[in-house]
Amino acid sequence: MELIFRDLVDLDRTVVPALLRAAGARRKWMLSGDIGAGKTTLVQALCRHFGVQDYVTSPTFSLVNAYSYPDAEAKEGQALIHHLDLYRLKNLDEAIDIGIEEYLGDPWFCWMEWPELITPLWPEEVFKINLEILEDSSRKILFL
Repeated sequence: MELIFRDLVDLDRTVVPALLRAAGARRKWMLSGDIGAGKTTLVQALCRHFGVQDYVTSPTFSLVNAYSYPDAEAKEGQALIHHLDLYRLKNLDEAIDIGIEEYLGDPWFCWMEWPELITPLWPEEVFKINLEILEDSSRKILFL
């Protein structure tokens, strides 16, 4: 399936709800695409949707950012989102060293940029997304 968006309004109003519907119960999302394609922008929109109050930034240098959001069904009324960026990692061992298996095995949302390095560790039920920059600067999102 594919979606095209031209601005943040499209992203917030149509793309995010459509992706959440398509993902269903899958909480491990693998975000691929060229630099500047909109992976972090998509995560920012997803965080807005869930009511994250923190400033959402790319975890390029920290590798992992964690955000909480209100969830009446979660323990203590808060749930977590893990946002990972694996761009700077050189090999699978480095991913294991940062605890990637824990993020893939926990019950929280995990939105991962540049996930190709850890393909052998992907759980069966991942939501794969690819973002592309189109000639008119809009973005195309392909997802499975």
